[in-house]
Parts: sequence; C-alpha cells; structure tokens
Amino acid sequence: MNKTDRAARGCDNGRRFFLKGTAAMGTLGALGALGSGPCGLLRPAQAAPLKGGGYAGGYAVHRQVCPRNCYDTCMMLSHVKDGRVEFVEGDTACTFTGGGLCVKGNSYVGSAYSPDRIKYPMEQQGRGTGKWKRLSWDEAIDKIARKIVECKQKDGSLLGVGLNRLSGHQGVTPNVADGMFASMGYITRLVGTPCWPAGIDAQSYDMGKMLADDPEEMPESRYVILWGGNPAYCSIHSMKYVYAARERGAKILCIDPVFTQTAAKADEYWQIRTGTDGALALGMCRHILDKGLADQSWLAANASGYDEFVAYLRDNVTVEWASKETGIPEDKIRAVAEEFATAKPATIWMGYGLQRHTNGGATIRSIDTLCAMTGNIGVTGGGARYGSLLNYVFTGAHGAFQPPSGSVGVQTTAPDGSVKNARRTLNINKMAEMLLTADNPPVRLLWVTGCNPVSQIFDHQKMLKALARMEMTVVVDLFFNQTVEQADIVLPVTTLFEEWNANAGYWHRWVGINEKAIEPLHEAKCQVDIAKLLTARLNQLSPGFSTFPADADPRTLLMAECGQAMKDHFGIASMEDLLKAPAKAGKPGPAWSDGKYLTPSGRYEFKSDICARNGFNALPVYVPGRKPFGPLRVLTPHAKFGLHSQFINLEWMEDFNPEPIVYIHPETAAARSIRDGDMVEVKARTGATRLRARLTGNMPRDHILLYEAWFRNNTYNCQNLVDEESADMGEWKTGAPGVAIHDQFADVARV
Repeated sequence: MNKTDRAARGCDNGRRFFLKGTAAMGTLGALGALGSGPCGLLRPAQAAPLKGGGYAGGYAVHRQVCPRNCYDTCMMLSHVKDGRVEFVEGDTACTFTGGGLCVKGNSYVGSAYSPDRIKYPMEQQGRGTGKWKRLSWDEAIDKIARKIVECKQKDGSLLGVGLNRLSGHQGVTPNVADGMFASMGYITRLVGTPCWPAGIDAQSYDMGKMLADDPEEMPESRYVILWGGNPAYCSIHSMKYVYAARERGAKILCIDPVFTQTAAKADEYWQIRTGTDGALALGMCRHILDKGLADQSWLAANASGYDEFVAYLRDNVTVEWASKETGIPEDKIRAVAEEFATAKPATIWMGYGLQRHTNGGATIRSIDTLCAMTGNIGVTGGGARYGSLLNYVFTGAHGAFQPPSGSVGVQTTAPDGSVKNARRTLNINKMAEMLLTADNPPVRLLWVTGCNPVSQIFDHQKMLKALARMEMTVVVDLFFNQTVEQADIVLPVTTLFEEWNANAGYWHRWVGINEKAIEPLHEAKCQVDIAKLLTARLNQLSPGFSTFPADADPRTLLMAECGQAMKDHFGIASMEDLLKAPAKAGKPGPAWSDGKYLTPSGRYEFKSDICARNGFNALPVYVPGRKPFGPLRVLTPHAKFGLHSQFINLEWMEDFNPEPIVYIHPETAAARSIRDGDMVEVKARTGATRLRARLTGNMPRDHILLYEAWFRNNTYNCQNLVDEESADMGEWKTGAPGVAIHDQFADVARV
C-alpha cells in the first residue's frame, strides 16, 4: 500500500510503527520474544523494574487478556505512559503462561498503532473497487439502520438480516453483536465453527462433554502422545509442560503426516498416512486386548458398552490391517501400544487437525477409546486431551451478550410458506452455498464481525459470488482485509487496549479481565458502543424496534457477567477481583476424576446410542476418509507467527513471512520440473493460487502444504483450494458439522 492508498483509506502515512523510545526491532529481536519471561526487548530502557513490583518512569500498568482464538489465552500487562501503550509483557500471576508472550502477543502494540488500521467509518464506492469515502458515525449508522428497517418492511421479519460472528476477537464483550441482533427479533445466524466441532461431538458421545485435563498437570504423565497437533507452533506455553514430563521420565511420541517443529522435539516420530489415525488407534487397542493389558478395574468402575467394543475389535481389527492402512510398521504399533498401556499415567493430546476430515469425529472417538481402555481418563497425568468447555460460565448479563432463551429453535413455517417466529440458522462452514441459496427471504444485509470469511471460509470463488448477492454488507474490523474489500460499509473497532473485556481459556483453567488502558484511537468504537448507536437510531426510525439496553456501559455490563456459577468456579467474589490478578478454576482433580460422566448411562460410553440416533456408528469403528480427487493432498495448517488471517499483515511480522510459500517434497517437485524458489500454481477444482515453492523432505511425497494467512500486499488465498465438504460430526453440539479442511486435493505446476 503506498502513501496515497493509505490516505485514501484513512491511514496515517509513515513507514512503520515501533515502540516509542526504542530502536526498530529486527528479526533476531523478534525471535527473542519467544522466551518464557517478560520480554526486555520491548521495554523502553527508562522503564526499569522497581523493587517490589512496578516500573520507574511514571508507567500505569493495566491487566489485559489476549482475545485471540488460541490455546494459550495469555494473561498480559500493558504499560501506559502519557496515554500511549509503550510495551506489553506476560502476567506472572498466571502460572500457565508464567509471564511469557509469543511473538504475536508482543506485536499487539504495533497492531494498535499500525498505520494501516481503519480509523473511521467508511463507505465503498462500488464494491471491490477500493474507492472509499469517509463517513461520520451518524451517517454510517443511519445507512445501516435504514437498511435493517427496510428488510423488515420488505419481508415481514428480520430473517433477511444475517449475522456472521466468529472467534477472531474472543471474550465477553465481543459477543455483543449476538445480543444486539437478538434484541431486534429473529434474524438469520451463521452457526457452527470451522475449528473443532467434530471433536466436540465425539467427546460428548463418549463422556458427555468436551473437558480437558489441566495442562499444568501434564508433568505427571509418564507417556505423552502428541497426535495431529503442533503445540510448538500453536501452544508454546504448553511445551514446557511436555518437557517437564520428559524430565520426569516420560516418553514423547509425535504422530503427524508432517515432520513439524513439535515432531523435531519428540523422542519418536511417526509419519502417519493422513486421515488414517482412527485405524492406528484401533490397531493399538486390539494389541492391548490381545496382551491382556486393558485396565479391567477402571472399565468395571467407569465404562459401559465395552463388551460390544471388544467384539468389534476381534471381528474387524488386526495390527496387520492397521499397519497397512496407516503406513506405520507393525512392530512399532505393538511396542507403543504396550508402552502406553503400562506407563501409568499416560496421556494423548489430540490436535484439531485430526478431526478436519470426513471421518474426523470417528477418529477422535477411536483415540478417546485408547485412553479409556488403558484407564487413563480421570487420573492425574492422564486424559484424552482435546479442548475444554470447563470455563464457559459467564452469565449473559441483561441479554446483551447472548441471545435470550427461545431465540434458538426450529423454524416455524406459516401456511403461506413464510418462516416466522424463529431464528434461521445457516451452516457457517458452507457459508457461500448458504448465502447463495437462502430464500424466503434471501439474506439482504450481512453483518460480519470477529472474522474474515473471504480469507477463512471455504470455496473462495463461490464466496465472492455469495457476497455479490448481498444488498448491503457491513464489516466491523481493524484492517482492510479481503472481506472488507467486498463490503459496502466498514466500521472501525477497538483493540484490546481500548476496551473492557474478559476471556477464559479453552485449554487451561485461567480467566482474566481486560482493562481499558487507553482511550480508543482515531474514531474506533468498542462493540458495546456500536450496539448502542445502532439501537438508538433504529428506535428513532421505528420506536420499540430494539430492546438492547440503551444506557449500556461496557464496564458495568462486563462486571455483571460474574454470576454465582462464575464466582464458585473461579473462587472470586466479583469480577472486580480480576483487576487484582487473573484467577484459576478451583475445581480439584483432572476431568472426570469423580467418575460422573454426563452421558445417559452416567459412564464412559464405548457404545453411544445418541451417536447412533444421530446417524453414526454407536461404536468407535474405523471409517475410511474421503476418496482422493487429485494427485496431491493439500494441507493448510496454522502458521507460526500468524493466527488464521491475523498478525501476518503487520509490517514487521512480514520479516518472518514476506510472501506465501507452498512446501513440496523434492521428488514431487522434480517430477514437475519445479526447483526451490520457483513460482508455481496450485490448482484445485474450486480454484487456483500462485505462490513460491520451497522444497522439503518433511513433507510426504503425495502432499503439499501452504499456511492459511492473509497478506496485506498479496491476493493469496488458500481457500481457493478448499471446498465446503463437511466433516462427519459437529451438528449436535455446535449447530453445524465441521469441515474437511484437510481432505482436499490439487496439483502443482511451475509458471
């Protein structure tokens, strides 16, 4: 973006932002930010620590909590001087992160003061043209409010208004869009999540709910399998607990199709054939059965349906079969099955990539079964670790942050065919198809917040067609990303430093408050204030249109989120306690240590009647993956220094990721006359993308890998290569099935 472009888009001119009073931080300095303690590289020299805490130089310290969709949910401290955030560091009061931040966390200051940030409301003069006109907030809100009222007048309902809110900015107050629209009536809501739904259903079938053991107890493990995840990229604070387990004698095994940074740190690595993980888990179960290593006492006390599962194993599964399916040698399967069964306690960490397949939920159930069969559920240092809903105990105060009861339900169709008195839901993982085919009424206005669907939701070309169908698209965001490029109106939103919020971990057991540390920069507004403006204008145009609390104060509403369940769970008297320090859930022991499962039987269910009623196998059987439709499987995992489409757009982060890369095995490349550094085109049936090739033996020969990301100076979009094929499970608990992100196929050629 040149200076003229910046000015046109309401951006400050200037090269880049670094911290006041410090030199520009180069690549080595940024890499140093990965350390496990407060990052001195980002602290101005005059801000010397004082004995007993705090900093010299007149800095005000505020508690922040990272709102990104990340395992680690870091507790942070911002240091403010003269109304400006000078530096951030990890909060040592949180024992999980131990005062450390990742590179992304240390980039927050640069994000807030980025010259590319959207500074005021704008209207695009022709969708996709890049010609933006500045609006006042009153003008922007008036245009949106009039369109919402028009939708209701046209359709007799608000089902022509669509909300696409996802997890790009998490916590309590970012959810206000739900309550804002619920206060108007029933709208169309994109539901589900691309992240983890098949696994949520799978663990709910097995145990009744998705709960994970405390990662801080992982050092008690005597055997750790890191299966289909890459915590060295995606949960760096967890790695110290993996290392601590090894220091106490645990063996670390990594199972992944790609030799990742996590694999490099393990004691043993298995390069499994993608999508066959369920066969491997079941093969291990069969060998444990044959060797008489199943934990019979645990099974008698905790399980139901085990005899039926044993019959399935004896009739359908052998180690030889598992080896042929997965590519893992038989002797290794047998050896590790015995090691895992006898280690006590042993644990498996299942990455979300495992269930991003057409057989994803079945895979998670099979791996859960391996933990259950060996008695490694409900014991300290054990656990079938996937994710946790343990901390989701906020109240939804005043209906401001969550839809009121009754707003989610089955549609009611009137005799004339119209849909009334119910919220309409559309599958977010098929967003393009849903928006193109939604009718009676069509979605006319789409409100997008907390997500970048043009970069992150699947079948990019179809998505562009779907957005072209909208009569108005409104995006609430920080930067001119690819979704904003297709919007009519963009509203600038606050960063974490400029708003009140609270966020709890979905991996660890901590919760923290996010203080408003500085006034909103430029003309940015927090989600609560945006909701208030829109509500006020709607009620002026049509009295009584919305019941959202017009006098809502972000801080007051946030404090009201602390109901009795939250007080009991975190051991706090009020949300005010979090201003002193983050809190950890006080529930003792690992998940399911009380033996009270939330299944119909009250036990761990090897055989789930609910799963069968929902159209799947009652037992955790092996289900083959999607049949290939191209010569090369396409993997699009998370980047190390980015998160979905965030962070890589920042200028100094481009030092790590100056351009998109596709990784190819040297033999695969040689067969196509591709050399390292060549520009290539990856072509799938949904579209194509051009990028630079890098050759690596870390990749299987029939795979290519390109990270998901948004580059501000590049049209790259990995969703050109990903279709909308569903995973098997996810609808039961999240409202829509997951998506088979890693069951994608393409070919590559030099250009």
